[in-house]
Amino acid sequence: MNIVSPGFTGRRRSGSDLPPGQYLTRDFPVLSAGPTPHIQTEHWEFTVTTETNDLVKWDWAALLALPAETITKDIHCVTRWTKLETEWKGVSLDTLLADVETGADFAMVHSYGGYTTNLPLDDLLDGQAWIAYEYDGEPLDPEHGGPARLLVPHLYFWKSAKWVRGLVLSDTEDLGFWETAGYHEYGDPWKEQRYAGD
Repeated sequence: MNIVSPGFTGRRRSGSDLPPGQYLTRDFPVLSAGPTPHIQTEHWEFTVTTETNDLVKWDWAALLALPAETITKDIHCVTRWTKLETEWKGVSLDTLLADVETGADFAMVHSYGGYTTNLPLDDLLDGQAWIAYEYDGEPLDPEHGGPARLLVPHLYFWKSAKWVRGLVLSDTEDLGFWETAGYHEYGDPWKEQRYAGD
């Protein structure tokens, strides 16, 4: 297995430090809260529901018709692995939310299969989050969240919900799947916000 021993904090190619408590891996570990859903693209859709119950939705063809970006980012799992310079292709949440009228502060992310995670809406904007549908130049495998997943690389990777199907915007913060099980409500890897109270 191509990993560096846990606790290694040597130089990174990007020139900045590894988040505390993380080790480097060249693998892409598969971790999921339940069975892997297999969603056909012809049945896939992504919805945004505002705090006033307005609904906007995109099917697969509509998502692919939007301007896409190639994103290269490090990703950090709460289980302590970090993978450097991962390459994705997807649509920015800035693009998807550009015409959505909302005054909400929070978003609950919903996935096919029932998974949820909560984020401040500000963390999905300003070039910080994408709906990703390719990884390393290939369509995203179901095991890694395909056909599309949320990508929020500045937070622990459980916030980058696999098999994403929508956002529900809200004035109040509710907790998602792992957050109700004791994980941190925000999940900043640089502050080691792994568990509630960290």
